[in-house]
Amino acid sequence: MVVTDLDGTLFQRDRRPSPRNLRTLVKLGRRGRLRVIATGRNLFSARKVLPLDFPVDYLLFSSGAGIMDWPAQKLLRAVSMGQAEVDRAFRALAARRLDFMVHQPIPENHHFRYYPAGGDNPDFEARKALYSAFASAGDPREAPGAACQLLAVEPAGRRPSAYKELAAELAGLTVLRSTSPLDGRSCWIEVFSPLASKSQAAAWLARERGVDPRRVLAVGNDYNDLDLLEWAATSYLVAGSPGELSARFPVAASGDDSDFAEAVLRWERGSIDGIGL
Repeated sequence: MVVTDLDGTLFQRDRRPSPRNLRTLVKLGRRGRLRVIATGRNLFSARKVLPLDFPVDYLLFSSGAGIMDWPAQKLLRAVSMGQAEVDRAFRALAARRLDFMVHQPIPENHHFRYYPAGGDNPDFEARKALYSAFASAGDPREAPGAACQLLAVEPAGRRPSAYKELAAELAGLTVLRSTSPLDGRSCWIEVFSPLASKSQAAAWLARERGVDPRRVLAVGNDYNDLDLLEWAATSYLVAGSPGELSARFPVAASGDDSDFAEAVLRWERGSIDGIGL
């Protein structure tokens, strides 16, 4: 089973795969390998860039909160945060005067309420504008109810980041950080149910499909891929990943925006099956 991040990994440039990456996905399918995308995108957003005939078998979306059989377009698993979990995360974000959003449960989690702290935050405003048809102002005096996730946007250059404090305070929940895909500099901090993560979703899928965990490859590029990279038997990063990660995992640099294909090639050359692409 091959599990890959989407933006910045399978899609290294222009939000589309290189010809070599696409050919590699097709070859993996022909050889009976399960092809899985694990992305922070919600289902609505993923559908904007992945056609229905895209050569993958499963989509782990919203950082593993949802799992979809991609060819059948069938939702297999979805987890949400309960009221108490949302309240706890809401208070923690608000206490640090972070700009954040609260997303509705799957499959409507492209809808959200936003809660600005009042400072200058271009990336937060950009995300509001991008999803303006699905965004509404939240009233901090009203409990938002069940949710898929909370997403806070820290402006580029904010130091220190609130991520480590939040991860400690919200122990028992899944707290992730990633680089904003919008401006490439701001930090996004997301809070999910403790049952939601890329690694847990991949593990669930491997169990359901009878995949030996020793035969799993993971490919990523950012901090929100860390738990997946740690879980998989073999893991690679693509070029340009943060130095903190590349100090721990090998980088499969191809030189032609096909690092995913390069990672698969290296994996299969050394796999227990001895099959090369």
